[in-house]
Amino acid sequence: MRTRLSICVKKARYAAQDEAAAAIELSGWELRTYRCDRCGRFHLTSRTKGKRVPRPAAPAIDTT
Repeated sequence: MRTRLSICVKKARYAAQDEAAAAIELSGWELRTYRCDRCGRFHLTSRTKGKRVPRPAAPAIDTT
């Protein structure tokens, strides 16, 4: 789905994905980065619908 222009202009824009990731760490929220198809920069979103979210690693099983 394409980002609406009205949404793009309201969001913070980051030139690089690592800048956006640093903003996520400072926020304390569970967010993701994405490249905007309107401006070509990175934005933050909390939406996960239709997006593949990596599963957490399974805990190691101690067999001793």
